Amino acid sequence: MLASAPAFPATSAPLFIAISLAAGRTYDAFHEPGDLSRHLQSYVDHLAESGVSPAGIRGRLTQYGRTNGYLGELIARLLATDEGIQVPPEAIAVTVGCQEAMIIALRGLCALPGDVVLAVEPCYVGLTGAARLLGIDVVPVPEAPGGLDPATVTEVARAVRAGGRNPRALYVVPNFSNPSGISLGVDIRRRLLGVAEAEDLLLLEDDPYGLFGLDDEPRPSLKSLDAEQRVIYLGSFAKSCFPGTRVGFLVADQTVVDGAGGRTLLADELSAIKSMLTVNTSPITQAIIGGLLVETGCSLRAANQDKIAFYRRNLRTLLDALEQHFPQPLRSGLGISWNVPSAGFFTVLDVAVPADEALLELSAEKYGVLWTPMRFFYQDGGSHAIRLSCSALEPDRIRTGVRRLARLLTDIG
Repeated sequence: MLASAPAFPATSAPLFIAISLAAGRTYDAFHEPGDLSRHLQSYVDHLAESGVSPAGIRGRLTQYGRTNGYLGELIARLLATDEGIQVPPEAIAVTVGCQEAMIIALRGLCALPGDVVLAVEPCYVGLTGAARLLGIDVVPVPEAPGGLDPATVTEVARAVRAGGRNPRALYVVPNFSNPSGISLGVDIRRRLLGVAEAEDLLLLEDDPYGLFGLDDEPRPSLKSLDAEQRVIYLGSFAKSCFPGTRVGFLVADQTVVDGAGGRTLLADELSAIKSMLTVNTSPITQAIIGGLLVETGCSLRAANQDKIAFYRRNLRTLLDALEQHFPQPLRSGLGISWNVPSAGFFTVLDVAVPADEALLELSAEKYGVLWTPMRFFYQDGGSHAIRLSCSALEPDRIRTGVRRLARLLTDIG
């Protein structure tokens, strides 16, 4: 926060319990401690039924274990069932959350001086933060109001090469992205794969929100359309299962040929990086996720219908509250507009005033509502926009939060 805030008008009394429209986490009531032990036992039973001895089960749960994890077969079944992605279990590495998957992919792909990664902007801060930690430059690919234009990817990639650097990959969230909420159409996805082939890029596809559409329209993942092995798929169980398990995964089925002609999967090559980061992903948390997959028949889409309904309702509540508290002509007079995403956890509100830390401090202390400045998701931009999240709250809290935000923007407008 800034040391001092501008002298904006405030409400007559401070609101000490702020409502957070900032956090993009899951709704707490979906998670019960008792579920953890049940899933763990389900996985133990699954191992026993698969012929693993008691000593083998003990070792599986209590020792370090395989670097790329034990869940490859179950995750491969999940991807085939829910996403139409056909990959061998050996192409899957289980990671400590999707964040580690990003770090492993970035380090493995950008190993030489001049290697850079492209990223659709606005971009999830976990990716840009990981790249910064690794000393890898991220080159933004601007997102148009209607979403990513593949022609822009071509332009940026060629400009990077003309400047003497090597674009290795493009990071993209094709389904209901964080923070913009935009989803790519099927034609755009196919064109993007064509650009990746033409420009010799890999695509880092991150898909944490794909289950949570406002409708049941199928949205094929890039990986399911990937005939040329151009996509590394980054997966997470945080939104669909338990954030606290910190289990994610990456799918890297690309063939790597060494100088002697030996052939391995990229997932195996990347395991050397993981072994130096975390040795292996906790076998206990893997077992919890494994048990849940066994219980659900490896279909999180079927198992998450209550969550899907909840998040759909919440996004509609957020959009309806914006319409109610920023009616015309008020919104035009204040210079306010927002996008209408087709699903996910977020929407973006454009405002006339600078959406900086000073305004956020005032918003929290005097109006009792938190939000996220969009400039956090840009290298240079987003200074007049805020991200609103609706995932972690009951509908009444969403409506109250938007009402408080409307009072703030009306008072200072």
